[in-house]
Amino acid sequence: MQHTLGAFLRALRASDVRVSPAEAIDAARTAAAVGYADRQLFKDALCATLAKSADEVIRFDETFETFFTRDQITLPPPPEESIAQPQTESEQAAIADSALAQMLLQGDASAVAQAMEAAAERAGVAEIRLSTQRSRLTRRLLDEMGLAEIEQIIANARKLPELAGMAERLDAARKALAGEAQRYVERQHELYASGSGKALREEMLAKKALNADGGIDPVDLAMMQALVKRMAKRLADRYSRRRHTANRGHLDVRKTLRKSMAHGGVPFEIEWKIKKVDKPSIVAICDVSKSVAAAAQFLLTFLYSLNDVVDHLDAYAFSGRLIPVNAILDDNGVEGAILKVLQTIGFQQTDYGKALEDFCENHLAGVDRHTTVIFLGDGRSNFADPRLDLMHLIQQRARAVIWLNPEPVSYWGQGDSVMHRYERFTHVAKSCNTLGQLERIIEDVLRTYVPH
Repeated sequence: MQHTLGAFLRALRASDVRVSPAEAIDAARTAAAVGYADRQLFKDALCATLAKSADEVIRFDETFETFFTRDQITLPPPPEESIAQPQTESEQAAIADSALAQMLLQGDASAVAQAMEAAAERAGVAEIRLSTQRSRLTRRLLDEMGLAEIEQIIANARKLPELAGMAERLDAARKALAGEAQRYVERQHELYASGSGKALREEMLAKKALNADGGIDPVDLAMMQALVKRMAKRLADRYSRRRHTANRGHLDVRKTLRKSMAHGGVPFEIEWKIKKVDKPSIVAICDVSKSVAAAAQFLLTFLYSLNDVVDHLDAYAFSGRLIPVNAILDDNGVEGAILKVLQTIGFQQTDYGKALEDFCENHLAGVDRHTTVIFLGDGRSNFADPRLDLMHLIQQRARAVIWLNPEPVSYWGQGDSVMHRYERFTHVAKSCNTLGQLERIIEDVLRTYVPH
């Protein structure tokens, strides 16, 4: 059962249930303690050992049932006359060298299931990683079971009139066996390859252009939203560990010696150096015109998912006029906020200069030396006054100004783009047109808030 438990742990990892080497050892000890006789006790004990959140409990239950449930193999029953009359000598001779043929003709589903499990291990079916491997592994599984012998027996039997009935029964059983093998491989794919397929899909989505022509498919949009939240959680965990390490500090020798004087020089009270770690304070100003609305939605999702890391976030959106969107985000969620914002200020001619005027008149007081200002937009202001003076004012007040532009750098300055002029008043200006680029840039922002 040790091999079976190891395969089950691998299936859990493929289902996004994290299992460390130490937890695998704990699982083996748990299995040895509770045994395998009581299915429910075994399941509950492993779940308590391995699942660390409500979501992981759900995934554990699904994986456990898929892994340890065996569908009943269905084979054509032998005809009544074959039960009443034993096989002829010629039939016995035809299938004498094939144990699989004997099992199929007898309708022994239990023996066929055991043979399939053993053949699957020899064929390496559990190593499946891609859906395109299913057909090949199904054929390999059947070959390991002895399908080639069955096909040869059928071909030879059809040449002899006295074996024609056996050939038809064996052919029907062969077709049923092929269906069972296909279902078995599909179950292994569900156990071991669904996670890798999903990871490959997410890797592709992380590189997908956010302003692609034709928009983003609704199915991809949902996956990208979930991917953004996981990216944000990963960064939050990483930054939280840095905070924890910084807060431990180092021994403060002078303070420790000073306190020890009250105890005759014995350091009963240890003093530690404290390293202060600032949480980022972020102001996000997003262009929600049609060309960059998708990128704005993902940026806001990213930032709002960093609640444990970001000390304060003020979000603003503009097309022609600029409005604060914190309340809209709280009431509608990030997914519905963009639509609500478009209903409020959408379908206006983009005017960066007017948006900067609105921000500086009403919200500039929220920008100080602890604030990182993130602009998201293509810098295309329809030939209106870009108000570079206000951009310079924001740069002077902020800790850092970062501009994320969904367009390639080669487009900056072309047509009505004034991005090359705004770039002078930013600390960082980068093309950001994929989720992967967005993650790296936000990580750079968090990295600037180092212990001091």
